[in-house]
Amino acid sequence: MIETGEILQTMRMIQEENFDIRTITLGINLLDCSHPDPAECAARVYDRICRKAENLVAVGNAIESEFGIPIVNKRISVTPVSWIAQNDPRPVAFALDRAAKEVGVNFLGGYSALMHKGATNADERLIASVPEVLSQTERLCSSINVASTRAGINMNAVREMGTIIKETAALTADSDGLGCAKLVVFANAVEDNPFMAGAFCGPGEPECAINVGVSGPGVVKAALESVRGEPFDIVAETIKRTAFKITRVGQLVAREASQRLHIPFGIVDLSLAPTPARGDSVAHILQEMGLEMTGAAGTTAALALLNDAVKKGGIMASNHVGGLSGAFIPVSEDIGMIEAVSAGALTLEKLEAMTCVCSVGLDMIAVPGDTPAEVISGIIADEAAIGMINNKTTAVRIIPAPGKKAGDRVEFGGLLGFAPVMPVNTFGNGDFIARGGRIPAPLQALRN
Repeated sequence: MIETGEILQTMRMIQEENFDIRTITLGINLLDCSHPDPAECAARVYDRICRKAENLVAVGNAIESEFGIPIVNKRISVTPVSWIAQNDPRPVAFALDRAAKEVGVNFLGGYSALMHKGATNADERLIASVPEVLSQTERLCSSINVASTRAGINMNAVREMGTIIKETAALTADSDGLGCAKLVVFANAVEDNPFMAGAFCGPGEPECAINVGVSGPGVVKAALESVRGEPFDIVAETIKRTAFKITRVGQLVAREASQRLHIPFGIVDLSLAPTPARGDSVAHILQEMGLEMTGAAGTTAALALLNDAVKKGGIMASNHVGGLSGAFIPVSEDIGMIEAVSAGALTLEKLEAMTCVCSVGLDMIAVPGDTPAEVISGIIADEAAIGMINNKTTAVRIIPAPGKKAGDRVEFGGLLGFAPVMPVNTFGNGDFIARGGRIPAPLQALRN
């Protein structure tokens, strides 16, 4: 039974504390759409998505209306396209974007390649097409996995992605490099992630699955205001209890969507994903713990506590917690992070340290447009090393903003927000990146 008090608490979370279901994401397997003819493959993909997802938006809107729970995005993730596009992948990319518009979803993820141990010809063709595709599509998102704890780091792919990111920024220069906001480079990519730009329907997933991503930084901050000055034991317990309530709502929405769409329920991703709106910031949670500004000494410890407590609380509220789950620290999508960078409290190096304990990595970072490709590759390699050694997911979503220099500002709008351009260390690393090859997997990979 759901008690009256719980209902009132949920209503307050929604009305006053910016609680929402960030996304309902429908995963769709496209393996049997593969065909040697790119046009035929694209036609099959379009048809499959339009059939499987035709009711997704309507059902999401109905649940939102009936339960009074905001559902910000309806999304689709598909089989990594490099697995199904045997030749030119671009027709499939444009078919995916058309299908996303046809069924009315906000984003579609899966223009992806998994190449942590090496690249197939299809992987190479897909990567080469990414700048063109992301500059000519509206809702399509792309991800590339370049490292894993088991395989090590594919430094050939890391080197190539620095160039690809620069090319993507150049082709979308009129929108401050917006194409790069739809491209993420992973280590240990997650197979059931409902969040963009890294969502894809990975190996081991069923034909279709409903995955839900919940969010509520404002709810957690409000809860911590009631224990101001208390020891960290109480802080952790308060976050755990709050995460439990948030995840309960996500479980309810996931079950409803699964039943109405007649599609299996996959997972609830209980990540705290911020928005640029005030009152919806992960950075402000960290500051509520006693930091003057995010980036101050103690920030990484505060984030570690937050990430762990969110997972501990959420896991008790759902039988199937997955995805990334924890706390996101995107700069442009979090007003507190934006303020901290603007004040000089938060640097790229401090953000990198924080990624050791957060859910993902360097996310929505704007850097000067003249940042060399090899420097971007080096940033990717550093994040991949953190993920590989710590057996966790890390990622880089970085925007070398064309024509911008450190201290300037880029504007993306909507959930992507805006960001100050951050300075980068430009001491030479070209000889390091030029080596290529593969950084071997660490000893802890041998766990059998």
